[in-house]
Amino acid sequence: MKKTALITGASKGIGRELAILFAENQCNVVLVARSWAELEALKNQLETKFDISAYTIAKDLSLPNAPQEVFAELKKNRIDIDYLINNAGFGDYGAFVETKWERYDKMIALNISALTQLCHLFAHDWATQRKSGRILNLSSMAAFQPGPMMAVYFATKSFVLSLSEAIGNEFRKYGITVTALCPGPTSTNFGTESKMSASELMSNVKIASARDVAIVGYNAMMKGKAVVIEGRQNKLIPIAIRLLPRRLVTWISGKVMRRK
Repeated sequence: MKKTALITGASKGIGRELAILFAENQCNVVLVARSWAELEALKNQLETKFDISAYTIAKDLSLPNAPQEVFAELKKNRIDIDYLINNAGFGDYGAFVETKWERYDKMIALNISALTQLCHLFAHDWATQRKSGRILNLSSMAAFQPGPMMAVYFATKSFVLSLSEAIGNEFRKYGITVTALCPGPTSTNFGTESKMSASELMSNVKIASARDVAIVGYNAMMKGKAVVIEGRQNKLIPIAIRLLPRRLVTWISGKVMRRK
C-alpha cells in the first residue's frame, strides 16, 4: 500500500519539487496551497506521469482555523498521512518600522503558527495511533543569526529550527522523526516576492536550484536527520557564527542584507 505525503506550499518552488520527488518515489500526495488552479495542474501532471493519487486542498494557511480545517478534511475523507512537509512560508525585505504590521502578522501566522499547529495535530495523531511518521520543516540559513532588514522572517526561521530540534527529541519514543531543512538563497519566487533581490546578499552568493534543495531535504528526512544544511559553504556558516560575538554577527548580517 502506497504511503501519503502532505506538502504545504506545494504549488511553487521547493514545495512543488518535493511533491514531484514523492510522486517519483511512488508516494501519494496531498497538495496544499492557496492557488486551486496551480494545484489542479500539478495534480494532473503527477497522476498522469507517476501513477499515484494526488488530493488538492486550496487553503490559505495563515488564516486562524486553516490548519485544523485541513486536518479535519483529511480525517473526513479517511486519508492517512505518513509524511508531513511544512514548506509554506514567506518573507519580506524592508526596515522593520517601514513595514505594515499586517504583513508581519500574516508572516508569523504562516511561518510559525500554522507550522506548529500542523506538527501538533499530526504528531498527536501518530503518537496515539501508530507510533510512526516523519516531519520535514522548512527552516533556512536565516535561522542561525539575526537579520536586519528581514528581522521578523529571520526570527520565524529561528523558531522553526529550535522547535524542530526540540520536538524531534521528544518524538523519538513515538517513532516519529523531525527534520529541519536549512537552505540558503534558492532559485524560487521567494526573492522576488519578498523583495530580497534588492539586498547585497542575492548578488554575492551561489543560488541553489529548488530541485537540489528538495532532494537534500527529502533524503535527510528519510534518514531521520535532525538538521540538514544545503550546500558545502553554507555548512561552515553556523560554525563561524558560534565563534563570533553576537553583536559582530548582527553587524555582518546587516552589512550583507543592506540594499544594493
